[in-house]
Amino acid sequence: MHISYKPLWHTLVERNMRKEDLRIAAGLTTNMIANMGKGKNISMETLVRICEALNCGILDVIELEKDDE
Repeated sequence: MHISYKPLWHTLVERNMRKEDLRIAAGLTTNMIANMGKGKNISMETLVRICEALNCGILDVIELEKDDE
């Protein structure tokens, strides 16, 4: 299994936000945004900052997806 950020991208669209808006609101680096775009793992601390900035729950940011076998 791996973490998918699809819920985050949907949340941003629903709120008319760009990735840059999220980066500024949550105090993220461009590398963090790029890593999420590539599906790489980020720290729990970063996930919490995103949730706080968007005033949402963790399931609005990430989901687990099964790996292709």
